[in-house]
Amino acid sequence: MQEETPEEAGYIARELLCRATGRSKEQLLTELDAYAEDDVIRSLGDMVHRVRQGEPLAYVLGEWEFYGMPLTVTSDVLIPRDDTCAVTSLAIKKALFLDQDPRILDLCTGSGCIGLAVAKRVKDARVTLADISREALAVARKNAFANKLSARVRCVQADALEEPAAVLGKFDMIVSNPPYITGREMEALPHSVKDYEPHLALYGGEDGLVFYRAIAKNYALALKPGGFLCFEFGMGQGDDVCAILEENGYTILERTRDDNQRERAVLAQYGRKDV
Repeated sequence: MQEETPEEAGYIARELLCRATGRSKEQLLTELDAYAEDDVIRSLGDMVHRVRQGEPLAYVLGEWEFYGMPLTVTSDVLIPRDDTCAVTSLAIKKALFLDQDPRILDLCTGSGCIGLAVAKRVKDARVTLADISREALAVARKNAFANKLSARVRCVQADALEEPAAVLGKFDMIVSNPPYITGREMEALPHSVKDYEPHLALYGGEDGLVFYRAIAKNYALALKPGGFLCFEFGMGQGDDVCAILEENGYTILERTRDDNQRERAVLAQYGRKDV
C-alpha cells in the first residue's frame, strides 16, 4: 500500500470513524470523551484492514460524493472521479439551453453520477441511465432514489457496442464516459484499481477506442436531428476521439479540460440542426 501523507491519513481516519460510529465529523468533535462500543471497534478495525490491503476508501465507506451529491458505490461500479466533472459540466452547460423538457441519455452510466448531476441541475430534463450491467443499474437506481430524482430518471439495460433498441427512443443529447483504458494500460493499473474496480467499465479494447467507434456509429440512431454527443476520454485520446466523431457525421463544438488542465471531454453535434 502506498504511504499516505499525514493529511491524507488524517482524512481517511476521520472518514472511517464517521462511518463506524454513524456520526458526523461535527458530532465527533463534540463527543471526544464518548465510549466506543465493541461493535464499533470491530467495524472500524475491519475497515482499517481493508484500506491497508489497498481497497479504495470509497468502496470501504460504500459512499462517495460527486458534484455535490452523495452516491452509493460498490465494486460493481467505478468510483466517480474529479476528472469526470469536466464532461459533466460540459453536458450541463449544453443541456441548460436545449429545448424544453430535453431527453438526455447517460450511456455506460455506472453509478449514474453524470446523468444524475445533469438531472439535478437541469430541472426539466428527463434522464435515462443506461448500462449493460444489471448490478451497476441497481446502484444507479438507488442513487436516483436517494437524491430524490426518480421522478425524472429511469434506468434501462443497454449495450453501448450494439445498435440501440427502438424502444429506447430519441434523445436531445447523449453523454458518455465509456471504458477507454488500453490493453497496455490495463497491465500497468495500480493495485487499487486493477484488483478492485470493474474491468467491464475500464477496458476499452487494445487501443482504448472501441466504445467511441461503436457509440458514434450506432447511437446516432438514438439522437434527434441535430442532437448532441458528449464524451469523456483518456489522456492523449482527444484527437482520435474527435476524428472518430467527424468520420461519423458529427461536428466538433467544444473540447475542454479537467481541473488538472488535461484535455478530458468533447461536445459534438450530429446533423447540425442549427446551421
